[in-house]
Amino acid sequence: MRVIIAAAGTAGHINPGIAIANKIKQEEKNSEIIFIGTTRGLENDLVPRAGFELKTIEAYGLSKKLTMDNLKKMYKTLKGYGEAKKIIQAFKPDIVIGTGGYICGATILAANRLKIPTMLHESNSFPGRAVKMLAKKTDTILVSFQDAIPRIKNAKNVVYTGTPVKIRKQNYGMNEKSSILKEIGVQGTKPIVLVSGGSQGAQKINEAILSIIQNKKNKNYQIIWATGPKQYDKMKETLEKDGLSIEKIEGIKMMPYIYDMEKMMNVIDIALGRAGAMTVTEIANLGKPSILVPLPNVSHNHQLYNAKVLEKVGAAKIILNDELTGEKLNQVIEEMILDKEKLEKMGESAKKVATQNVEDKIYQEIQKLLSIP
Repeated sequence: MRVIIAAAGTAGHINPGIAIANKIKQEEKNSEIIFIGTTRGLENDLVPRAGFELKTIEAYGLSKKLTMDNLKKMYKTLKGYGEAKKIIQAFKPDIVIGTGGYICGATILAANRLKIPTMLHESNSFPGRAVKMLAKKTDTILVSFQDAIPRIKNAKNVVYTGTPVKIRKQNYGMNEKSSILKEIGVQGTKPIVLVSGGSQGAQKINEAILSIIQNKKNKNYQIIWATGPKQYDKMKETLEKDGLSIEKIEGIKMMPYIYDMEKMMNVIDIALGRAGAMTVTEIANLGKPSILVPLPNVSHNHQLYNAKVLEKVGAAKIILNDELTGEKLNQVIEEMILDKEKLEKMGESAKKVATQNVEDKIYQEIQKLLSIP
């Protein structure tokens, strides 16, 4: 099988593409797979690191405002369509798959014009503009959440598969869990809240956690805090100005980034962060109670819709970005940890929206589209 995968921008777009590529390689070792991305996104690191070739084109998100900058971006995106077409003609794929980012528009349209079978994977509960625009021209659209299906109009074929993620549930024994917590630098005697604002960190969440630490509010729980690489020094300096050394604050483990998120997620009690599709999927797969602060000002407010997938089954508490303070966050955490039975039920409820065997389902849809028995 010869496959082109279009993915660009964030890890939430790129990692599902890599997971699909790995599944195809697992099933068909002789498959040839290349990625199409831009020169600006994380694909330039993640795709080669995963062992796949990346070809780049120009592509931008287009605004309705008629400005000189938008006209330039429109011209470059049209140029990108031509570049995608040339790559497709040269590679001669059996299928072109888009997993997110502005790159999908140019690549899927070019494949459609060349009569190559096409597939899109939409990770968010509220589909983005590109998916809606391409719905009529895409052969199969795969979605991560059931809620997304009625929001995609005029599509040829929409299938609920879930989102492929790396993180899996691990049933650690007490000794193994204690060893992991000791390695991290926290004790297992109090509930642990894992704070992560994604690969870049989330300033509003970081400020709320900073306030909790400065006011010594976390007496009943511990915090593992991934600030994001760009915000780590700033948070550290702010604490040091208050005479607080991050190495000596009891019940706090602060770090720029978490590389082994699977291990970390499996030993904590509450997950706190944004509501990207990957985050919500990981929380559901592991059955973790969560506090979600959806990122505002994103297309169609899709992070809020992602968070509501967990909230409506009783698995998550949502705090809006504008309403987030250290005091409010501490209050929500305290309420959650005081009722252990309810906290456990929240975790079990999260599993209700988890999808099993995601990669198998996606591979089956690829086979169906290509009419492979």
